[in-house]
Parts: sequence; structure tokens; C-alpha cells
Amino acid sequence: MSVIAICHDLESGAATELRESYLQAHLAYIETILDQLLVAGPVGGDTNADFFASVFVYDTDDPATAERLLHGDPYYRCGLYGEVRLERFTPAAGQWLGGKGW
Repeated sequence: MSVIAICHDLESGAATELRESYLQAHLAYIETILDQLLVAGPVGGDTNADFFASVFVYDTDDPATAERLLHGDPYYRCGLYGEVRLERFTPAAGQWLGGKGW
């Protein structure tokens, strides 16, 4: 099992500026937790101006661990996200699993 974090950006125009200002710190942080991530990335278009959310799938079944990892991210700490949901996530099918899990 894993924990998925779905983080929607602030609805104000500040989100693009925050993404750009904290991008390098965010990427550096992600590099420090790669062994605890199954996948992560922005949601939206092709550039910071088009992104409106981030998704992180943490390699843990403990929501408190996932929350700690999320709270260490500079994007979270700078207030980029207006809404955050953490939920347990059970991958069931797809290429990442090599097919189906049943």
C-alpha cells in the first residue's frame, strides 16, 4: 500500500510565482526523498504557468510518514498549496504493476 497526496495550488495568481521561486529548492528536496516516492509530478500543462496541482505517491502505508514528507517540501512550506488531501492508495492495475494485481 502507499499514500497519495493530491495538492491543489492556491487559486490566487501567486501560485505561478511561488512555483517559480521555489522550484530549485523543491527539486533538491525531492532528490533527497526519491527512495520514499513511487511517483511525483505536477498536474496541468507544460510549464509552471500551466500547472495547478501536484501529486505525490509515497512508498509508505503510514499517513503520518507521508504527511511528514509532504511538510518538508519547500512547495508546501511556502504556502503554494491551497488544498491538500492525503489518502491511502492501493495500486490495483497498470503498467507500474506489470498488469493486474488480482
